[in-house]
Amino acid sequence: MATRIRLKRMGRKKRPFYRIVIADQRKPRDGRSIEEIGYYDPQPDPPLIEVDAERALAWLQKGAQPSDTARSLLRAKGILQQFDALKKGKAPAAEETATEPPDQEAEAAESDAIQ
Repeated sequence: MATRIRLKRMGRKKRPFYRIVIADQRKPRDGRSIEEIGYYDPQPDPPLIEVDAERALAWLQKGAQPSDTARSLLRAKGILQQFDALKKGKAPAAEETATEPPDQEAEAAESDAIQ
């Protein structure tokens, strides 16, 4: 099944907002979706964009292709940059800042050398 990350229109006439969904590309725009991963409200200034980054990355790794509009929203939230980093084998930005505990054997060797 070919999946897409795209927008599903909601709201009333002349007051749209969109849900960012995972859907089969053969389904209609406002048809059944597999999963909702966020929303986009273009009415306020600045527009409101909310996306579950973890779920979006999981679907991108499974092969879901974002629509043009969804791609621009994911880029604005920094999710596409994280996905590109994962594809290149680098850790995401949040994990790069984490430090690993020092090796206890190396500390023991340093303390023996000092004495």
